[in-house]
Amino acid sequence: MKKSILIMLVTMVALIFAGTAVSGVKSLRLGQPIDEDAKAPAKAKLMVKEGGFARSYGIQPPGIPHKVDKEQINMKVNTCMKCHSEETYKKEKAPQAGKDGSHYVDRNGKKTAKIAARRYFCDQCHAPWVDKAPLVENTFQGAK
Repeated sequence: MKKSILIMLVTMVALIFAGTAVSGVKSLRLGQPIDEDAKAPAKAKLMVKEGGFARSYGIQPPGIPHKVDKEQINMKVNTCMKCHSEETYKKEKAPQAGKDGSHYVDRNGKKTAKIAARRYFCDQCHAPWVDKAPLVENTFQGAK
């Protein structure tokens, strides 16, 4: 008796999940069947904007308003600092990395001569912008 009830419950649960998995599910695959390989998305065009992009909130890291495909950031080289370091930003007419000093403070709060290790990989926070429609509807309104 208990075994047949358990089998019946398991069958009902399986049918419920099978029904919901098929009916009305929308995905980012845009109607492409799940058993087919995904098509590569169209390459997005990088946005370039003189003066940079408006921020959505006060402490948002600024977006990168220029091409970055030839930039290199690894353990030995950070080409961002050719233009954005304390020594070169004026000559290059570029914004200074962490002009408030935040990028030159280590995790112990001590000022460093070079960019701090925790801020070295710029693309952890800063990203280039692309001209592309959102994948899902978004009604977010940033701070004005």
